Amino acid sequence: MATSEMIEKINEFLDYEFPFGGENVHITVRILLVTIITLIIASYVIGLIRKLITRKLPEQDKVKFISLFSYSKWFIYIIIILMTLNNMGINVTAIFAASTVVLVGVGLALQTFFQDIISGIFILVDQSVHVGDIIELDGKVGRVEEIKLRTTRAVTIDNKVLVIPNHLYLTTTLFNWTENGTTTRESVEVGVAYGSDIELVKDILLQVARDHKDVYQYPEPLVLFTNFGDNSLDFKLVFTLNDSFMSVVPKSDIRFAIDKKFREHNISIPFPQRDIHIIDKND
Repeated sequence: MATSEMIEKINEFLDYEFPFGGENVHITVRILLVTIITLIIASYVIGLIRKLITRKLPEQDKVKFISLFSYSKWFIYIIIILMTLNNMGINVTAIFAASTVVLVGVGLALQTFFQDIISGIFILVDQSVHVGDIIELDGKVGRVEEIKLRTTRAVTIDNKVLVIPNHLYLTTTLFNWTENGTTTRESVEVGVAYGSDIELVKDILLQVARDHKDVYQYPEPLVLFTNFGDNSLDFKLVFTLNDSFMSVVPKSDIRFAIDKKFREHNISIPFPQRDIHIIDKND
């Protein structure tokens, strides 16, 4: 008899209904305990899955996926709570109806935030950008230093930090200079006066490129005769570098060397000229 009374009291305690539930929402101690136990089990399972996924990943990627799980687990918890409450007989629709206005307001306020998070997940999944890559976005060039779920940090050649919201990867064209490797083909353009010895110009341009310490000898530098311009014969010197991020320095060196060699061989770099005709109305 005592056992029956104890069971009855336990059931009475578990069926105790909290007063803050509202007319359509009835929350009891039993439901609260089941929800807490479910969340504890879910937390353990999520942690186990995270360990299984990240155990063979490099340390850098492991940190990214841990950050990803830290965001996604809260979404999973919300789903578990709603499913548990629904299975326990609580009208979940009423909860949604009561919080619709709040959810809409929060959703509008955090729209860009969630776009950044989703874009960050895409970056982690498709591996389109890595730390160390040189990227160009909206005319800004930088070397990627850190990729987070919401933002990407890149440093420019001027040592300025670019904090790039990840949603820009989905809305703007991204140029990854080092997607195919660290070596890139660069070029310097120059024009010479009409009547110049173009074979000599070609030899000088190739020699200048070959003499620079940062220019690869293979693939060999290449000179292209690009156009018969309005004021000059136009050439493009194409060469390969190992560090395109610092390409402005060797390009500058090559331009200095070209100017020096052209002066030594009396090859002039023309500038636009215009003839002005003055008409005397008295004539």
